[in-house]
Amino acid sequence: MKLHRALALSLALVTVGSVHAAEYVTEILSKTEDHTAGKASGGVTGLMFGAIGGPIGAVLGAGAGMLVGHFTQDGTNTHDRAYVIRTPEGKERTVRSPKHEFAVGEKVLYRRKRLYPISQDVAGADTVQTGKTLP
Repeated sequence: MKLHRALALSLALVTVGSVHAAEYVTEILSKTEDHTAGKASGGVTGLMFGAIGGPIGAVLGAGAGMLVGHFTQDGTNTHDRAYVIRTPEGKERTVRSPKHEFAVGEKVLYRRKRLYPISQDVAGADTVQTGKTLP
């Protein structure tokens, strides 16, 4: 009986990941900055230094490290690119784009949490030209 539960749980977790695999054509609304790398490295460093003071120090150190990492990355102007796009449901979403650079108003392909130029053949000509959301 436990095997059936474990199998059902693992199957459910695998199918949940494919829900966000839709792709569609959208437009760049605005350009913004991404500080994920600075926050991550600062948070880990702060966690390690704060762990000297115990569990409370580790939590406080991680929070302070995230802030220091964010502002250090901002101050040195080494932030990554991110863009605001509109989903088919009409919501605005911020998406990181470390490899490609786009202009505001440009049409792009949104696929698996990343943006791609439409000219690049990523998924086939039919999906790019129609702009429909795929299952």
